[in-house]
Amino acid sequence: MPGENSVRDAGAPEKTREQVMAEREAKKLAKQAKKQKTPNTAASPATTIITEVEQTTITTKLTTTTTTTAKEKLELPSVVTANKENNNITQQQTNVVQANLENGNDVEAAEKSRDQIKADREAKKAAKQAAKAGKASGVKVEAATQQLANLKVSDKTPAAIATAPSAPEAHEKKPALSKAERRAIQEAQRAAKAQGLTKKPQPGGKAPPTGKAPPAGKAPSAAATSPSKDPKRESASPTKTTTSSSPSKSPQATSHSECRVKLFNHLVCAKGDSLFINDPLVHPAIARLGVQYAKRTVVGSNARCIAFLHALRQVVQDFETPAKKEFGRSLDAAVKHHVDHLHKCRPLAVSVSNAYKQFKNQLTQLPTDTPETELKELLGHFIDTYIENQIGKAAQAISGFLQEKITDGDVILTFACSSLIQFICEEAKRRQVAFRVIVVDSRPGCEGQEMLRRLHATGIPCTYVLINAVGYVMAEATKVLLGAHALLANGYVMARTGTAQVALVANAHNVPVLVCCETHKFSERFQTDAIVYNELSDPNQLVRGEKCQLNNWAAKGKLMPLNLNYDITPPELVSAVVTEVAILPCTSVPVILRIKPDIGY
Repeated sequence: MPGENSVRDAGAPEKTREQVMAEREAKKLAKQAKKQKTPNTAASPATTIITEVEQTTITTKLTTTTTTTAKEKLELPSVVTANKENNNITQQQTNVVQANLENGNDVEAAEKSRDQIKADREAKKAAKQAAKAGKASGVKVEAATQQLANLKVSDKTPAAIATAPSAPEAHEKKPALSKAERRAIQEAQRAAKAQGLTKKPQPGGKAPPTGKAPPAGKAPSAAATSPSKDPKRESASPTKTTTSSSPSKSPQATSHSECRVKLFNHLVCAKGDSLFINDPLVHPAIARLGVQYAKRTVVGSNARCIAFLHALRQVVQDFETPAKKEFGRSLDAAVKHHVDHLHKCRPLAVSVSNAYKQFKNQLTQLPTDTPETELKELLGHFIDTYIENQIGKAAQAISGFLQEKITDGDVILTFACSSLIQFICEEAKRRQVAFRVIVVDSRPGCEGQEMLRRLHATGIPCTYVLINAVGYVMAEATKVLLGAHALLANGYVMARTGTAQVALVANAHNVPVLVCCETHKFSERFQTDAIVYNELSDPNQLVRGEKCQLNNWAAKGKLMPLNLNYDITPPELVSAVVTEVAILPCTSVPVILRIKPDIGY
């Protein structure tokens, strides 16, 4: 009756048409929830628990979408009190409403514009962040609800309210993060949450941005409605800074990694000492030789090859064949492990690599029906024969070819220290040829001083100069005799650093350059420069003393002294190569490599 309706509505404000429609929609959704409700879902532990703040957010979404069409100004407290009258909506019904809103099943949500959907998402994020901040800082949920209730809704759409005051800020922050970056930030936040790192206070002791209520009459900006982005960035940024920048590194640690030139990163660095002495599978003779290689007490191609073969003989003599194993194969595996150990101490010389190849070839030719003691004797005889033929008799043959070229009054210029050049000069002295030698040396090794000492001990008159004065003494020289570390297949000579400079100066003065090299130093490798393959020596050797500018170079920032062991001399600067076979041009190296197995001594 009209009288009853007037009495019933006297104590409450009149409801608008939009509010009545909202209540009806809520009741319909409640009925649908009761129909879909089952015992399994009621007892399911995965049911989402919605706080009062999230309930307020859901009801606000339902009311604001209807009130914005009528453009009526409604405050959030009135909306909350109007929706609290719907006490028949239970906790499970609210979950169904939220699921329908997120999946797009609600009719009202389907009719929303794109801006309204964005505003709803921002409001949902603000509610979740408020709940998290309330749990972390000890603030009650009622306080966050009260702060949300103080917010006013203007006649503008929620999207316009959220984007209008903070449009420049949104354009600055959102495009800065790509999809992959946002995904990485989310993963980092999940990991931090799992480890309990989200309970840590923010830097500076400031409260979360959601804890502050904006002044009345002003709508929250995008930064205020979406405060979850900033904590994500803050949680991900410390991990990036710790991995990218490490200020605790010492200059000495960064000098070898950051200060190395990329052009030489592939080259092998020298080691000050062997780190593999305690390997139980390494023979003591090989371990001792590895230390000598690393400390540079054994230098020179021939010296390193002879020392390797003597240590290999000890390995063969002390080797015991395992049970039910073949002698040749098991010894091959053991020798390979020892060679790898030597390579770790210092890269193998070409002469050592060739000797190892010949030894492996000999292992494959061992008879299978011979006792082990006889096989060891065969291998020992092979090692002795290799040293005698490839090094000893080869030096005598090379010296014989050069004795015809050295005459009275000759001035022989040599560089650094070479055992083969020393043998040739001593043979010429025994023949009582009147000649003198100019020894050119270079830092940091100063190996020419050892060459000077050996020649002076035999009574040969010598002159000692550094490589920077080679241009002054080259005019006096009649022949240039150079040693070699290896002779490459394309005719290039690999020798001690500085050899190419001496050959270049000799070519400019029209002085013949003769390279003395045994055939066991010939290599099948092709190389045209010293960067493709080389060996780096200790950079500290370039420091001459405390007054040197390179002193304490590791602490001076991006500085890395380069100390190359070898250089490459092109065949155009070499007159001939003297081998035990004959005096040949550099281009004959492939021919020697092809016929060498048939050469007998």
